[in-house]
Amino acid sequence: MAGPISRRSTSASQPVRGSRIVVAIVIGVLIGCILALLYPHGLFSGDSDSGSEFQNRRLTKSNLQIGSTSCESSERVSMLKADIADLSSTNDELKKQIRELTQKLQAAEQKNGQAEQQVVVVGEPQKAGPFGTVKGIRTNPTVLPDETVNPRLAKILEKVAVKKELIVSLANSNVKAMLEVSVSSIKKAGITNYLVVALDDGIVDFCKENDVAFYMRDPDEGIDSVAKTGGNHAVSGLKFRILREFLQLGYGVLLSDVDIVYIQNPFDHIYRDSDVESMSDGHDNMTAYGYNDVFDEPAMGWARYAHTIRIWVYNSGFFYLRPTIPAIELLDRVADRLSHPPPAWDQAVFNEELFFPSHPGYIGLHASKRTMDRYLFMNSKALFKEVRKDAHLKKLKPVIVHINYHPDKLPRMKAVVEFYFNGKQDALDAFPDGSG
Repeated sequence: MAGPISRRSTSASQPVRGSRIVVAIVIGVLIGCILALLYPHGLFSGDSDSGSEFQNRRLTKSNLQIGSTSCESSERVSMLKADIADLSSTNDELKKQIRELTQKLQAAEQKNGQAEQQVVVVGEPQKAGPFGTVKGIRTNPTVLPDETVNPRLAKILEKVAVKKELIVSLANSNVKAMLEVSVSSIKKAGITNYLVVALDDGIVDFCKENDVAFYMRDPDEGIDSVAKTGGNHAVSGLKFRILREFLQLGYGVLLSDVDIVYIQNPFDHIYRDSDVESMSDGHDNMTAYGYNDVFDEPAMGWARYAHTIRIWVYNSGFFYLRPTIPAIELLDRVADRLSHPPPAWDQAVFNEELFFPSHPGYIGLHASKRTMDRYLFMNSKALFKEVRKDAHLKKLKPVIVHINYHPDKLPRMKAVVEFYFNGKQDALDAFPDGSG
């Protein structure tokens, strides 16, 4: 009973709801007509005008901002141009500072003395080859020539050097007589790339008179007194400072004392595989090239014998330097030590810097070295004590003879010239083995 009654009630209410909707629509239309008559321009006409004005104001402000930005951009461009002009005007100074910083960096790296720096110089790391095939790098690269170091010397070397190599001798008037004999032998041997560093006006005059290439340094108060008045040993110590510029200019230098007689051209007998090639003070193969020397200390009992490696010193009066960083470092080290007390012999310092290894508190020189053939580059001890007494050895033709073991240098030099150039077989016989 309840179900049917509910359905009838719902069906009866639907016509009433539809009529209400129709009435609402009619009322809305009437209100719209009345408003249209009362407000023909619309309810929000004033607000619309205000909105337009607001938009116009925004556009005007935007235009002002654009104009302002344009002015600021022009000023900024002008400022940037001024900055560029300032930077351009200081470009040379910046380049100079960069060069100085680069040089300081290179010097710091070289001073470090670490093995890693050696690897950087030599090249990229490499794999080791099979057993028996591995060979270490023996020849350091040459320096980049820098003619700004000494333009005047650079022009002289261009004329004198052959294949970027030359013989260099330092001389003052105290050694003029020996220089005459040495220069005469150089000319007889057909050597053209020879230069005398004249330490006084007397040597300049000698070179001009004998058509010998020479170079006279600019005044240097620090060493001029030694150069002009010093003896053989004093002058010998100067070469380590003077030779530096030759190497910086990219030239290989064969340093030669004046007590040397030339029989052949030494450049035909140099290997050029090391930073330093030097003649030896050794008088036989063991002393010249090295040997195992046994030190005996009986108090040690079972351990009484200690093995040592010995070699007689290189002669600092005749050596060849390739233009490499280690060779220049050698010159710097020796010159620095000779310029400070206590007084030292240049040959002793030369060998200590070449051979002493790195140890606590000291960084050794990483320079490759070669000992010259002792019969080709002969010292006077070998000549007068051995060679002149042996019929076979007397037939050998050395490259040079250095009268380094004897104080009577001039007469022995003249005798060497007579023996090797003029064929006088008894020219050497009158001299004792030693200094007499």
